[in-house]
Amino acid sequence: MPVVARSVVLLRGINVGKAKRIAMGPLREVLAARGYGAVTTHLSSGNVVLETDRVEADLAADVHACIAAEFGHDVAVVVRSAAELADVVTAGPVALPAGTELDPARYLVTFLPAVPAPGRVTAVPAAGPGDGAWALRGRDLHLWLPDGVLGTPVGGWAWDRLLGTTGTGRNWTTVTRVAALAAAPAG
Repeated sequence: MPVVARSVVLLRGINVGKAKRIAMGPLREVLAARGYGAVTTHLSSGNVVLETDRVEADLAADVHACIAAEFGHDVAVVVRSAAELADVVTAGPVALPAGTELDPARYLVTFLPAVPAPGRVTAVPAAGPGDGAWALRGRDLHLWLPDGVLGTPVGGWAWDRLLGTTGTGRNWTTVTRVAALAAAPAG
């Protein structure tokens, strides 16, 4: 018998400006009608927690197809189990320079669908003084952006091209809130 577990579905680039608009209420309804249980969302940036017996790749592919069919958008979908997201929070930030106090709005975790190839990672340049900082932990890219995404040089690096994979980023506040939502009892 398949095991039903909590999964976190992260959608890339929705509801940013006027592009790829998806209201969370209809998204929850469509996913529930597709058979997913206890579907909840956080914010309108595409953070979905649900229950399913699907494995990660099947879940990502199904949600991608669902969004294309129901909303007409080609959206990258990254999935983590509730336990994996809890592990990210428990392990804590890794890209902070020594002696730096965490500002959760300026610390970003980009969730990647796969671990980047080692050669790609070693080819990424080190951040210079004042450029921010980055660290890769498994398939999670951690970015310290002291002057915000637009004001910190590493925030503007072409990470998709550098790492050879497309991810979706969330600030630390959102990461911790979605992890708590995924850990909470359903219902």
